Amino acid sequence: MAEARHNHEQSLKKVHEMIPKDETLFDLADLFKLFGDTTRIKILYALSESELCVCAIAELLGMTQSAISHQLKILKDAKLVKTRREGKTINYSLDDEHVRSIIDCGYEHIMEERKNEKNI
Repeated sequence: MAEARHNHEQSLKKVHEMIPKDETLFDLADLFKLFGDTTRIKILYALSESELCVCAIAELLGMTQSAISHQLKILKDAKLVKTRREGKTINYSLDDEHVRSIIDCGYEHIMEERKNEKNI
């Protein structure tokens, strides 16, 4: 039986023109890898609610300050969080509204999936 052939030329040309360069897609994949760690997600979620110092985040999550500092460095290097010095204390917050949007969109997606599962 012969396979049906479709003419995808128009669609492929459009997608080829619109798809970002590989380097950009690699950077995007790396960004999403950062969201693959529960501790980092908890930190980002906490910082989406309030600016916090390392000791407050450690207390909130029941972890050591060292462990939180390590995760904050990763998030800061990725430009997902920023710092503000207040005397000897360094406070952390989300770098910008894009980070909050990523968290919000992911949360909405998960909650939508759970709602749909209950309706089945």
